[in-house]
Amino acid sequence: MGFGAQSSRFFGCLAALCGILFLQVAPSAIAAHTDFPRPPELEPDVQFWERIYSKVTTQGGLLHDDRRLDVVYEEIAFVPGSTPHDRATVVDSARGKYERILKSLAASTQADLTAEEQRVLSLFPANVSSEALREAADHIRFQLGQADRFKEGLIRSGAWQEHVEKTLKKEGLPPELAVLPHVESSFNPRAYSKVGAAGLWQFMRSTGRRWLRIDNVVDERLDPYKSTIAAAHFLNMNYSVLGSWPLALTAYNHGAGGMRRAKEQLGTDNIVTILRGYKSETFGFASRNFYVSFLAALEISKNYDKYFGQIAKAPTDTSHTLTLQRRTQMTTLERSLHTDRDVLKSLNASLMDPIWTGKRAVPEGFELRVPTLVSTEHAVVGATHRVRRGETLEKIALSAHTSVSDLRELNRLKPSAQLKAGTLLKLPTSTPARQSGSAQSCDSAALTACNTADSHKCDDGASCDPRS
Repeated sequence: MGFGAQSSRFFGCLAALCGILFLQVAPSAIAAHTDFPRPPELEPDVQFWERIYSKVTTQGGLLHDDRRLDVVYEEIAFVPGSTPHDRATVVDSARGKYERILKSLAASTQADLTAEEQRVLSLFPANVSSEALREAADHIRFQLGQADRFKEGLIRSGAWQEHVEKTLKKEGLPPELAVLPHVESSFNPRAYSKVGAAGLWQFMRSTGRRWLRIDNVVDERLDPYKSTIAAAHFLNMNYSVLGSWPLALTAYNHGAGGMRRAKEQLGTDNIVTILRGYKSETFGFASRNFYVSFLAALEISKNYDKYFGQIAKAPTDTSHTLTLQRRTQMTTLERSLHTDRDVLKSLNASLMDPIWTGKRAVPEGFELRVPTLVSTEHAVVGATHRVRRGETLEKIALSAHTSVSDLRELNRLKPSAQLKAGTLLKLPTSTPARQSGSAQSCDSAALTACNTADSHKCDDGASCDPRS
């Protein structure tokens, strides 16, 4: 499992005795849960991600070495309102500058250096070779900041944190895993990545279909409740295969098969050895940094007030579900539930556009989420009524608390159709009773989608997530 609190104290004492000054590290970060060790060898990497998540916003980023994250050449700040093209030009210009400096340092005797050359050289060990400097010129990478998104994620997390924690506990998983959505989506249930991962837990379609419904009508990856249960199963499966949480977490990005090959290739399950030594075309920057970025998110989420000050998290989502017994049009549900469409849409992100445009009905068996102000105790969606002698459609609609047009639509009745005694009619619902009191529905602002998360895990291109 790795280093626990005692190991951390040991390394702290060793550093003091040897006169080695580690980078400033919060005691709570070093004394991590033994399931999730934070080895000193990975400390610069963790602190890099702490900086990205808490100090640098999406209006800038860090230009750094992609192998040694303690080598940061420059923090870039973009001009407010600049276009993606303008930003790319700024980054490319800065990258070119440091490529020239590194190549110049590699070719020179390192005498009579300019102040900027001396600063860049000081980022490397005193005995750095010309070959290492020449190689470094090919390993300059830009990482967009995430501090504003992380803060937004902390606010959003309040809505589903309780459900996430209960689900993990039920599955017997470590509670620390509840911070994983910060890394994956900034707790945005509507987030999409550049490679097609979606939802709070950023499932690819192929992986998500093991546990979730994913088609052009329903995409349960966008359901924060069902996707959380699926993520718990996925994490449990990874751990059962790999036997180590650092490896199981890395497998969440790289795949259990890939991490099993890493263990076999290097003959160890030591996370430091694997992150530093495993060679694979698909084991790129995102996979190598998945575990250390998780450790950074774990530290920040535990002590968010230290990084962001006081934050008022969104209230816990108190919506509840109504299981539809028959296919039902959304317009029918709006009328019968007396609920605004925007509210239903905010609570049911897994329903795709054909549902909201009326091209498709909400499928039978779907668990529709409704706000707390709507009681479904007497609402039986999909109930039926057998026509009695002398009954009219208007009379049935009145007694069923629905409309004639809805009855015609649901039963595909033409305006000229005559009702016959004994005919079985489908009823969309009886009128749901309203709860009294001042109970509030789930804060819609907390459920509103933010901009699509540009997660660090996707900047390697399609190959960065083998779950595709």
